[in-house]
Amino acid sequence: MSVTSPAAGPLPLTAPRVAALRQLLDERVARYNQPAFLAKDPISIPHQFSRRQDVEISALFAALLAWGQRPTILKKTAELMRRLDDAPYQFVTQHQDEDLKQLLGFCHRTFCDTDLLYFVHWLRWFYGRHDTLEDAFLLGDTMRERLVNFHNLFFSLPEAPARTRKHVATPARNSACKRLNMYLRWLVRRDGQGVDFGLWTRLSPAELICPIDVHVERQARLLGLLRRDKVDWQAAEELTANLRLLDPNDPVKYDFALFGEGVG
Repeated sequence: MSVTSPAAGPLPLTAPRVAALRQLLDERVARYNQPAFLAKDPISIPHQFSRRQDVEISALFAALLAWGQRPTILKKTAELMRRLDDAPYQFVTQHQDEDLKQLLGFCHRTFCDTDLLYFVHWLRWFYGRHDTLEDAFLLGDTMRERLVNFHNLFFSLPEAPARTRKHVATPARNSACKRLNMYLRWLVRRDGQGVDFGLWTRLSPAELICPIDVHVERQARLLGLLRRDKVDWQAAEELTANLRLLDPNDPVKYDFALFGEGVG
């Protein structure tokens, strides 16, 4: 049994191997895809909100700030929500210039107030034209095209600082786009387990690309699901192609299995 991937060619997984991996990883998904998973994960931030746009915005920040130690990520993203008056959609769409002063001084790693101010500016511009951020991820026929086009759209405004580009990945630079793929998993996957939101319905879970961090990479290599030596967009496509052998309709559910086992 094999599938041809544009990243890696034929994938060396036989039918018995696929069946064994499916059983193993399905058991891990059942273990980790639970509300208890939320407490120490950045996805807990958007779970504090009920309004769809608040979830979209808080999840975007939580995903894009998700590098470093998880306690610090949670602390800094919670701080950011407070600076947005714990009402991100209202702040983004209704703030006055004076309100922006409360964003000054925010910094997490290399994401600082210059970047934050542009994010708020772009979000205000976008929500002035669209009801949902899902619209920003529908430009293209493949996930690669959609993420490239999202990046281009995000930086299409003349005020875009050059320094902010490093905080929004794109397959055009051959990035694995871990944080954006994680964001899309949160918003698109819908299984009723209480972790992922499933708010967006025009993107299919079958189209998603698996996020790859160090924990996912380690587990994927141990299980023979990833051969490519670099962790780049081609590696993300290769891993996802293998996961589609296990579940073509929802391959990225196995992010729970790989990340959960790796971080545990």
